Amino acid sequence: MPRYRDLFRTPEFTPLFLTGAVHTAAQTVVGLGLATLVFRATGSPLLSALALFGPSLAQLIGASTLLSAADRLPPRTAISGIALLFAFGTALLAVPGLPTWAVFAVLLAEGLAASLGGGVRHGLLNEILAREDFLLGRSVTNMAVGVCQIGGFATGGLLIALFSPRGTVLVGAGLYLAAALLARLGLGARPPRAAGRASVGETWRTNRLLLSSPARRRAYLALWIPNGLIVGCESLFVPYDPERAGLLFACAALGMLAGDTAVGRFLPAPLRGRIRFPLQALLAAPFLVFALDPALPLVLLVVTVSASGYAASLLHQERLMALVPEELSGHALGLHTSGMLALQGVSAALAGTLAQYTSPRTGMVLLALASLTVTYALARAEGQAQGPTSVSPSGSRPSPRTGRRRTA
Repeated sequence: MPRYRDLFRTPEFTPLFLTGAVHTAAQTVVGLGLATLVFRATGSPLLSALALFGPSLAQLIGASTLLSAADRLPPRTAISGIALLFAFGTALLAVPGLPTWAVFAVLLAEGLAASLGGGVRHGLLNEILAREDFLLGRSVTNMAVGVCQIGGFATGGLLIALFSPRGTVLVGAGLYLAAALLARLGLGARPPRAAGRASVGETWRTNRLLLSSPARRRAYLALWIPNGLIVGCESLFVPYDPERAGLLFACAALGMLAGDTAVGRFLPAPLRGRIRFPLQALLAAPFLVFALDPALPLVLLVVTVSASGYAASLLHQERLMALVPEELSGHALGLHTSGMLALQGVSAALAGTLAQYTSPRTGMVLLALASLTVTYALARAEGQAQGPTSVSPSGSRPSPRTGRRRTA
């Protein structure tokens, strides 16, 4: 069984890991600071939720227009350039008196860039690691997300209390700048994974190819919808309990860290296929407890247990990569990331709307029920389907891969 320390001996894995970790910490600090800033200025649960997760809506536009560039740009240049764009845009968000419409215009631009960045980073990870190490590699990067979110939300809450939401956003801009430097100095100069010119037409053609297989469609839907709806629940933490929102987010990150560790490191391969959907159901079921208006200790437990179900994404990603041609790995993972984040944005908007007309607690319960329904429907469809195989861009069946070429 591969071990974590083996990953960090792989050339370029460590700088890619650190770049992603710092980027996540920046997103966490900025998101909490900006959501608090918007909520204080407007008093609107909808706008607060959109400030935290709304930029993800732009991922849908990016996935439809920019994604073909994910395999056609030098990874180091793309990753460092996107981090610099985030640093500049986030600094703009901290400008005093910036109108709310301008805030969301900046978030839209950042979301478009993020739709490309996810494909570049995940495609590079798929290129750096051997096939048998991919699940463990995604596990450790997801664990870093959990750790950085715990630290980021705790730090963000402290910064908001000691200074201001605007100062918290500026700290996030500095973290984005650090991520850009890490990428530029730590990653090697690799060529693009695919030849040809990126274009909107090529993006559409490849998206159609990836979604042409029923098996891949199910994998994408499982990665996008149930998780996105639960992120919608989490987007209501600020209006649900403004003073303890940072603690709730930290508990969610802790649960995600625990789930990713257990699945990535200890789950036997024969169990992975059988546990995908039950683990995803665990993501939604605990939120039904909010219908009982629980006390804070139970709320913290519910949020922690629920977030452990995010580990099902590791298993759905492994399934997806088994169905995707190697030369489209960056695009395929970028489509996964963009679709996932877009659904998170849609769910945040839906959650904010529900909370606006009912309550944050009611919005969480309704979204959790919807997530459970979708998970059940996908699990049933998967059980009824025969085991499909992946196809290459030409439509032929690719030969099995036991590893991949590594570039020093």
